[in-house]
Amino acid sequence: MTIKSIVSPDDQTVTFVELFFDLVFVFSVTQVVGLFHHGIDWIVVGQALLVFWLVWWAWTQFTWSLNAANTQHPAVQFGTLLATGIVFFMAIALPQAFEEQSAWFGVAYVLVRILGLWLNVWVASQDVSQRVAVRTFTLVSIGGLVAVLVGAFLGGTAQIILWGLAIVLDILAAGIGGSVDGWNLHPEHFTERHGLFVIIALGETLIVAASGVTEELGINATLAISILAVAITCGLWWSYFSRIKPLLEHALESSQGAEQAQLARDVYSLLHFLMMVGVVAYAIAIEEALAHPDEPLPLVGRILLATGLTLFIGGMAAAAWRATRINLLARILLVAITAVAILAFGGFGVVFTLGIAFLGVLVLLFIEQRNASLTHETV
Repeated sequence: MTIKSIVSPDDQTVTFVELFFDLVFVFSVTQVVGLFHHGIDWIVVGQALLVFWLVWWAWTQFTWSLNAANTQHPAVQFGTLLATGIVFFMAIALPQAFEEQSAWFGVAYVLVRILGLWLNVWVASQDVSQRVAVRTFTLVSIGGLVAVLVGAFLGGTAQIILWGLAIVLDILAAGIGGSVDGWNLHPEHFTERHGLFVIIALGETLIVAASGVTEELGINATLAISILAVAITCGLWWSYFSRIKPLLEHALESSQGAEQAQLARDVYSLLHFLMMVGVVAYAIAIEEALAHPDEPLPLVGRILLATGLTLFIGGMAAAAWRATRINLLARILLVAITAVAILAFGGFGVVFTLGIAFLGVLVLLFIEQRNASLTHETV
């Protein structure tokens, strides 16, 4: 069968080349966690946030490009595979993005973004309705790409300032580009891509945990930590896919035009970033727990655990409110209580601390599942 159009069909679904792209991209999540192996301080946290934003922004913007393009088209598949190869080297350079590998990371990042923008422009050349939106977003995005590239070669304080400027310019580009009609999103494909990223990122946290437990699984405390880590992660998966994902997908499908683009931008490109930061913080906390299984979790570990749960679960509540104006008060209160308890009870063992986290997630799931059942019975 000859594929004639580069423009995505209305019934486009996620393809294997996109999944392959996502798998390599989420490797960067593990690499961000690796930034904290030599110690945790505010400088490292700031650097991790800067570099993780760039990773996330490259992925989510390429996802917009593939949503508009026909992913069964050979040229699109080739471009995606090329981007996948570049992302591989970007991820390898990430742990030293603020050291000698900064230029490697910066160049790889810019190349991936250019491929995504080029794909947008190509699709827009055959779909007149997208030209204004794509042109506006592309022109404003150039400033951020220049800032990243120059900062990568300068290094030091200039790099941090310029990469911070790049984030501001990225958000500005999203604000201006998202206000223009013409993106012609395919909601089911768009939400499925972001859902797959969430799945893979949560799976990466278990890989991170497994890497620190393989040789010590027979130790009782280590085994208990591993079981709790799996249980909490599964609970986080359930909290997203059983309630939030269908809610967000329905809201996106029910909107049209510029309103739909703005909703996709705010809920997925921006608020999902906070959720992914939560996943990274949670993964680092699990590593800290496994490093000292027979001791209380240090304050920094408890802060990371509380922050991770708050950003992931609270980020979902914020996304739901933005999409539907539904206020998930129980979710917000429970994650706040859980976070406070994690921080307050620091003198107990790490298993106790993770037990608090698991209990908080479990109660949240029970209440939301019960409310959903009652709503269904009422209907």
